[in-house]
Amino acid sequence: MTSLLLSIEQFLCSICLEVFSEPVSTPCGHNFCKRCISQTWDSNESCFCPLCKEVFSIRPQLKTNTLFFEMVSQWKLEEERRSKRVSKPGEVQCDVCSEPKLKAVKRLKVQEITAALELSEREAQRETQQMVKVFSDIMESVQRCLDHHTKVMEQSLSKHKERAQALIQQLQQEMCELEKSSTEAQQLSLSTDPLHFLQRCPALPPAGLKDWSSVSFEPQTCEGSAARALSELETSLSQKFNKVFTQLPPKDGLRRVQTFAVDVTLDPDTAHPDLDLSEDLKQVHDTDVRKKLPDSPQRFDYCVNVLGKQSFSSGRFYFEVQVKGKTNWDLGVAQESVNRKGKITPSSKNGFWTIVLRDKGKYKAFADPPVFLSPLRPPQKVGVFVDYGAGLVSFYDVDSADLLYSFTGCCFREKLFPFFCPCNNSAGTNSAPLIISAVDTESSTVCEGLK
Repeated sequence: MTSLLLSIEQFLCSICLEVFSEPVSTPCGHNFCKRCISQTWDSNESCFCPLCKEVFSIRPQLKTNTLFFEMVSQWKLEEERRSKRVSKPGEVQCDVCSEPKLKAVKRLKVQEITAALELSEREAQRETQQMVKVFSDIMESVQRCLDHHTKVMEQSLSKHKERAQALIQQLQQEMCELEKSSTEAQQLSLSTDPLHFLQRCPALPPAGLKDWSSVSFEPQTCEGSAARALSELETSLSQKFNKVFTQLPPKDGLRRVQTFAVDVTLDPDTAHPDLDLSEDLKQVHDTDVRKKLPDSPQRFDYCVNVLGKQSFSSGRFYFEVQVKGKTNWDLGVAQESVNRKGKITPSSKNGFWTIVLRDKGKYKAFADPPVFLSPLRPPQKVGVFVDYGAGLVSFYDVDSADLLYSFTGCCFREKLFPFFCPCNNSAGTNSAPLIISAVDTESSTVCEGLK
């Protein structure tokens, strides 16, 4: 074990300064790598020792120093064994083992688990506080809406009651006057003085009586009040939700809309004849080859567009589309009555709510007027979210969870369909398909119950 007591410097070649490889000895007793000393002598006119400078008249025959070779080999083997058990950067030494630098695997694992648990507890506390605040706001909104509509109904009933009481009072007053006149008439009929009868008769019946034949008083109906209240509540809550969710961190916002994911497939009856749809109706690309298909009113005949099979006229929905490898594309939603013949601009004023990519790097939202977008990185997968009641269409970069653009204040009165345009093949430079992707909703937590 003598080699263990030697320092690393004694196993270094003085020429290459590396651990000896095939050590040989010169006649003067110094050791070098066989390759190093041979190259040194080959590059000089005379053979000499690089350490003591002794010159050899005849080039010595180099022989392996067997003892030194075994020492170097043993040292290398021990170094290799030690490197396997020595702790690396970021690892901790074991507090139990007798060898000082063995990895403390179990202790490190305990620390990792403890740290992960603490992080989970902090995240759970933050999410809980957020949910308590959101649901408290919701309950307050519901209570305010209930109080408002209850007050409106009470005020309406109060007015109805006041009118009824006024009519009853007026009728009772006229009834009293009629009863008084009837009594007077009975007394007058008993009079034996004709002159007195003629003088009193014109005053009967009393003047100013109302014609009640045209007066009606129907029971007040409250039918539809609950439905109207719920409709107003839905609008109010939608506005509140959108305000709350725009204040959430991007990933929370994306997780929230992903809970409204729906299954979307392509509708072959609307597809332009140049488009090729996959068998599962989840992928579409332009072929530059026109198929012979019936020119139905539903089919796009100029722009290479296709709609989704599913339509939506209420609530919220979300879907994702892979756009990787494409230089041009259009995505969004379209209302049922959009023009499908001739050249079309997929803008909001034409019944489309879309964002587009042009020339591989120019992103634009087709609002009125159009808005140019500057995503931090080219989106590889785009998420599309629609809140029909709130008039909202939002687009997300799924990988980064960034919000790309939102159309707000939209007024939807028709069915909405998912809208896809892979754009022209462009001689193969834009041949990648648009792919409707499955949505990962496992990580969605916040407000999942509001769906």
